[in-house]
Amino acid sequence: MTQSSSHLTAETSPSSLPVNKVALDADSRRSRLREFQSHLLERMQAARSGTEAQESQLGLLIGQTRWLLNLQEAGEIVAVDQISRVPLTHDWYLGLSNVRGTLISVIDFARFQGHGVTQIDKECRIVAFAPSFSFNSGLLVSRVLGLRNVAQMTLQAPEPLDQAGAKRYLDSDSQLWTELSMAQILHDPRFLQVGL
Repeated sequence: MTQSSSHLTAETSPSSLPVNKVALDADSRRSRLREFQSHLLERMQAARSGTEAQESQLGLLIGQTRWLLNLQEAGEIVAVDQISRVPLTHDWYLGLSNVRGTLISVIDFARFQGHGVTQIDKECRIVAFAPSFSFNSGLLVSRVLGLRNVAQMTLQAPEPLDQAGAKRYLDSDSQLWTELSMAQILHDPRFLQVGL
């Protein structure tokens, strides 16, 4: 009797193991994500206050394009939560999201540039404009890639058709990075006209 009951326990416990393992994996991922975000925040604050500010920029993946954002132009970086649609707006204007009690407009920057719609998944983030802009808005990005040192990249010659004048860099892995200026985005009349 004891042997059969222990046999039953042994039989039933493996079915509970995957659930526990999934829970442990999810906890572990959350813990690693918190550590990464904390480490990134510390590095961003150090870079903002030191001489590293001009060299260290935040690497972003927006659509299929790699971007470099000056840390002084970046505000909070948050996971994508609920976004409330606003009727009669362009398809790149995703709507409003509540970020720590403040409503911000969320822009699909890839779509704004005429590329495909960004599919929102767990890697996506909203990068808010720095408070110094006094503009409650944020860009939807496919992924935050961490800090990048432009001093270790090669500045590329400007392309003749590029009227924006954004600097482009090539890293040691031959990946092209484009400078992203929040200030320049705010001067684009299209960006300020979200209504149809």
